[in-house]
Amino acid sequence: MNQVPTITLSNGTTMPRVGLGTSPMNDADAERAVHHALEAGYRLIDTAENYRNETGVGRALRQAPRDELFVTSKFNKAWHSVDGARTAFEASAEKLGVDYLDLLLIHWPNPDQDRYVDAWQGLIALRDAGLVKAIGTSNFKPAHLQRLIDATGVAPEVNQIQLSPVWAKSAEREFHATHGIVTEAWSPLGKGTDLLDNPILQEIAKEHGRTPGQVVLRWESQQDVVPIPKSANPGRLAENLAIFDFDLTPVQLAALTALDGTAKAAADSDQFGH
Repeated sequence: MNQVPTITLSNGTTMPRVGLGTSPMNDADAERAVHHALEAGYRLIDTAENYRNETGVGRALRQAPRDELFVTSKFNKAWHSVDGARTAFEASAEKLGVDYLDLLLIHWPNPDQDRYVDAWQGLIALRDAGLVKAIGTSNFKPAHLQRLIDATGVAPEVNQIQLSPVWAKSAEREFHATHGIVTEAWSPLGKGTDLLDNPILQEIAKEHGRTPGQVVLRWESQQDVVPIPKSANPGRLAENLAIFDFDLTPVQLAALTALDGTAKAAADSDQFGH
């Protein structure tokens, strides 16, 4: 079983440097995937209210000691209030079969609704109560994050964004680093694009004797980004963990970053959310 290195969040909590994403699996598929992932050595498991698979994820989580796990969930805009964040936490915790969450995120800012600051205050209260170890956001732009910081004096410990070499998000990562926010990547392998077939990436993979996917995940991890690739295939799950025993050169890192903007636009959280 692979031992996954960790990254320390701004509040001192440690989080594995790679995890398992579970969207868009149903309960049965998520249970199987998490079961195989835990066997392979994963300890960071990411789900969300909107995935509708927290029950299946929770069934699989019971095979590992709770204190070894880093369980993440996210909640929808219906709960964007101080009390709503508590309601969302309680619903997720019950479905997952846990007493606390390691990380709870606001899934989308939904700025048209304009209640994400209230949701953030609710998350701060949950962390203060010890029900959530770390708190964060998902799909927040620097402007959204700055508003949270200005309103509460508290920056998220994590912001989970759509990120891969074709969505390099350099400005976002720079903002995160300035404010002590760890960047977590969903769709880290560029789902829906032809990233993995890119000749530059394939050449770099050949030079290291690795798969293109492993090289992409290493590009992320070498820049302190935590990727959460989705897979239910035991072989692929193991591959996605085996990324910490080689290093890309500065030239290779830059070549991959230069792929930014070569795919369809990333999701725009000023326009989309749930």
